[in-house]
Amino acid sequence: MSEPLTKVDSAVQGIEEVPPPKEPKHRRASSSANGVMNINDLEGLGIELKLAKETQGTGWKINKSPSTVEEKDILKKMLTTPPVKKIDLHFPLGLEVTARNLKGVTIKDALDAIHKAFKKRADDELDKPYLTGFEWDKEESWTRLIVHLQTNPSAPVTSSKKKKNKGGDE
Repeated sequence: MSEPLTKVDSAVQGIEEVPPPKEPKHRRASSSANGVMNINDLEGLGIELKLAKETQGTGWKINKSPSTVEEKDILKKMLTTPPVKKIDLHFPLGLEVTARNLKGVTIKDALDAIHKAFKKRADDELDKPYLTGFEWDKEESWTRLIVHLQTNPSAPVTSSKKKKNKGGDE
């Protein structure tokens, strides 16, 4: 059986073994935008968060879609300055949801996260169904915002025009 075969098997002989082309093996670069930080890195560096004023008094009901907010422009704004990839939203009764966006958490991302937790609740199940705003308390927790709710809707904050106060100083 040590004699070489006289017929060429086309499936085995006569074919050079060609190694597959080498593709560069690298991880895809992060899809986060420049300037967007990790909340834990901000804590380590001691950089404080500033919240968008537009979140205060939106009059938004937490079991309704965020698209029901009257001023649609505020949904595109960043929730915090500097922008973060994710942030926890803590409710007074202990519930905690996380808003995420690799390009920076916007107000819409935060409202979406809240809505996801409350969308199946009926109006009469919610003691305080309207969003008042967010609070950042660095002494309690650097990495989360406290969500404030109220029983009655507040008038949406209008940022387009401000009335002059004729009768006093401000």
